[in-house]
Amino acid sequence: MIKVNLLESARPASRRPALSLDVGRKLPLIGPLILLLVALGIGWRYWDVAQQTAALDQDIAAARQDETRLAGILQQVQTFEARRQQLQQRVALIDELRKGQAAPVHMIDQISRALPDGMWLTRLQQKGYEISIDGECLSLTSLSDFVGNLEASQYFTRPVEIINSEVVAGRDNLPDVIKFSVKGTFQMAGIEPAPAKPAAPGGKRG
Repeated sequence: MIKVNLLESARPASRRPALSLDVGRKLPLIGPLILLLVALGIGWRYWDVAQQTAALDQDIAAARQDETRLAGILQQVQTFEARRQQLQQRVALIDELRKGQAAPVHMIDQISRALPDGMWLTRLQQKGYEISIDGECLSLTSLSDFVGNLEASQYFTRPVEIINSEVVAGRDNLPDVIKFSVKGTFQMAGIEPAPAKPAAPGGKRG
């Protein structure tokens, strides 16, 4: 008589459905877990980008504040520079006016000192540095002394030229007089030098 153990053959069949049942239960849990991890990664990345953006915004705001501050400082510097130039121009103008006021005083003083006895002036004209003097004297010696005194004063550049001289007969027992015109270049120390005169044609060169 043959005996068959039905219990042993039935056990494996009962275990297989249990294993399949466990795997089937776990699969629905893996999908949401993966989605959760992806969502966490995206959220962390978004937070990191937001932090970097906020830091950049702060840097940009600080840079704009510095730009505004520096623009104000630059404007002040430009204003001060413009004022400095204006003051320099005013000082230069005042100095020029002072020189211009002092020059005629020195010129008249030097001319009056150069006058010899027996001479008087009738006209004095100034055009820039050029001085023209008309007058009368009693002798050619006085005229020569006057020219020499002007040149010796060092306020008139050499030569002081005698443009013309004319003897006029005296009337009513008055002595003859000599009418003259001289021309020279006035040069006072401390003012801009007078322009050099061109050399005469055929003159000697040093």
